[in-house]
Amino acid sequence: MKALVTGGAGFIGSHLCENLLEKKYKVYTIDNLSTGTIENIRHLKKSQSFHFYMDDILNEKIMRNLIRKVDIVFHLAAAVGVKYILDNPLESIKTNVRGTEIVLELANDLGKKKVFLASTSEIYGKDRNGAALFKETDDRLLGSTTKWRWSYSCTKALDEFLSQAYYRERKLPVVIGRFFNTCGPRQTGRYGMVIPRFIKQALLDKPITVYGDGKQTRCFLYIGDAIRAITAIAEEKKAVGEIFNIGNPRSITIMELAEKIRKLTNSKSKIEFVPYEKAYERGFEDMRHRKPDISKLKSFIKFSPSVGIEELLKRTIKYFAG
Repeated sequence: MKALVTGGAGFIGSHLCENLLEKKYKVYTIDNLSTGTIENIRHLKKSQSFHFYMDDILNEKIMRNLIRKVDIVFHLAAAVGVKYILDNPLESIKTNVRGTEIVLELANDLGKKKVFLASTSEIYGKDRNGAALFKETDDRLLGSTTKWRWSYSCTKALDEFLSQAYYRERKLPVVIGRFFNTCGPRQTGRYGMVIPRFIKQALLDKPITVYGDGKQTRCFLYIGDAIRAITAIAEEKKAVGEIFNIGNPRSITIMELAEKIRKLTNSKSKIEFVPYEKAYERGFEDMRHRKPDISKLKSFIKFSPSVGIEELLKRTIKYFAG
């Protein structure tokens, strides 16, 4: 089998490439390194089955050449991270929407190549019922278009609609996965990702900065479990045309997360609270709780997270500590 991984030098992408190589795939990847790094894939370049192209998914010529070579496309390339989206709104919208359109057009034109589309829990927007689970068929609740916080959610929703339209009208085999806070080694904290940010602050004995009051809850899925889910659902024939939450339904408050990281790193850091408006922008809106219902994923591939938050943090701390 031959696979193309867009965004393959990123956090999730590099782990996926690694896994596919272990499965004896021939792997092609494209990344413009806007958020990914060569360091993430340096060890993979030793393999004769791995081919890296430093380019942009908006380059239709190179995308055509790459998609023509493969059997399946794992489309992970996107503008990600709250901070990155707020700092680069126009580029983010173009990358997420036009980039996905190009992937789907070419996958359809070049032989109905299967596409796995990486989507996001941001699709759901604001929480409505406290810590209630989010199901794939739930309604979305978003803020005003004057709040850039929600632009990412809108672009990924359009990606999903495009994918489903290609499946319904053109019979293109598409599978969609909505990620809920995938974490682990190689993840960067530069764009607002909370666990690597907290770990770096703790290791340096700098203040651990908690945005808001710290009572908001999140669920974290270990990268190894996420990759296991991606590959299994992409290979499952009955999953074509379906959408799946990919996450771990066990939640933790951000304050508890900060305290746990401080303890595991033996850090002298103090925990400081930072208002959202200071961390991001005036009028910034966040959700209090976001928990995935993964019953659908379980019913298709018998998936269950194998790594809990404690072990996830230990492995990630070990990575950052060197």
